[in-house]
Amino acid sequence: MNVEELVRDSLREQASDVPPPRSGFADRILAERRRRRARTLAAVAATTALVVAAAVGVPTLLDGGPGQGVHVAGGEVSDHGVRSHVDQSPPRDKIAVGDQVLAAYSTSRKVRQPNRDEIVERTYSVLNQETGRYEADERWSFLAVAPGMRTAAVLERELPAPRIGLLDLRTGEVTRWIPLAQGVGGLFFSPDGSKLVATTYDKNPYRAYWSHKVQVNDDLEPQRVPCRTGFAVVDVATGDADWHALPAYAGGGGGYGSGENLRFNTDGTLLYEPINMDPGVIYRDFDGKKVAVPAKEAHVDLMFAPAGLSPDGKLVAGPFAGGVKTTATQVLDPRTGERVAKLRGQELLVWVDNERLIAWDIAPGGGEYENRLVLVGIGSEKTVSLSGARTPKDHSSKRWEPVFARG
Repeated sequence: MNVEELVRDSLREQASDVPPPRSGFADRILAERRRRRARTLAAVAATTALVVAAAVGVPTLLDGGPGQGVHVAGGEVSDHGVRSHVDQSPPRDKIAVGDQVLAAYSTSRKVRQPNRDEIVERTYSVLNQETGRYEADERWSFLAVAPGMRTAAVLERELPAPRIGLLDLRTGEVTRWIPLAQGVGGLFFSPDGSKLVATTYDKNPYRAYWSHKVQVNDDLEPQRVPCRTGFAVVDVATGDADWHALPAYAGGGGGYGSGENLRFNTDGTLLYEPINMDPGVIYRDFDGKKVAVPAKEAHVDLMFAPAGLSPDGKLVAGPFAGGVKTTATQVLDPRTGERVAKLRGQELLVWVDNERLIAWDIAPGGGEYENRLVLVGIGSEKTVSLSGARTPKDHSSKRWEPVFARG
């Protein structure tokens, strides 16, 4: 399982005005239930307790000014370089702000198996750079886009996959295959695009097993099982791969789900592994050894604030900061973790520049899970809508997950 697959609408949106802890166990289990449906009995118990505590109201779009908690430092968010399609969800035509481009997006569906197992299958729609339109490509179960938007790394339908494809995004053809001895279930590029980290599994990480079913409310649901075997750091130019064993994290009395896909840290020198216990993440070197968290990344949390560090490294995207009736996000000082500014939105997805970010937020008049892409800015009371609103229904053709890349 990977963070890309995480649905961007956790129940932390129903928390109080006090910012939630960065990486508490119960908070992560709650988000995991909402985002991936990969539950254990412990996750179900934690979720039930938190839902009862949080069910006091549904947040809505924050429409007011400073009186409602927006810190205004002057000016409005610039809509320079914006290509939006507010009437489209999922998008049909290119969405971009500056050189930050919605390079692709995925939808998912649950496929019920004869033995009552379930497999979540993705379908990617990829930007055709000649026509400026998104085109569905049924060939791939997983897709990651390299900076520059010339190449994507892809996995074929059957997971775990025995090879990685390098897809030319201009022609739509695979230019090279990189075989691996261990089956791959997830991929991420390094920030400069020169490397891939491929997370390996001995089972399909997106399969839930009826033989391991758990009770969720009044129903029984199949459950995913730990099946991560390790990871390989792959040199994109040569295809050389260095594999290391790394089973699914099982600290704190037990793991959950299939295991997380690893990704690179901000400067591409380390690997980042989200976990379901404090401190919420483990940093590893390329041999898999635990290392200290880099000082500048002490407050990076890609689980709840995927945007991470700003391009200049002076700010870091923070978690949800709204209340029971409002949505808001925040940016932090990466050295201290203190709030620098409070913005609109539900979740900060990616930095456009050092002052603007693309976020999810509730569409006007919509429910808490009917969110759309917006452009938000530090010190601004304004948002710029970029897309139409997603449906709140999980695994629906109109609920989609974005894949951003710099063009």
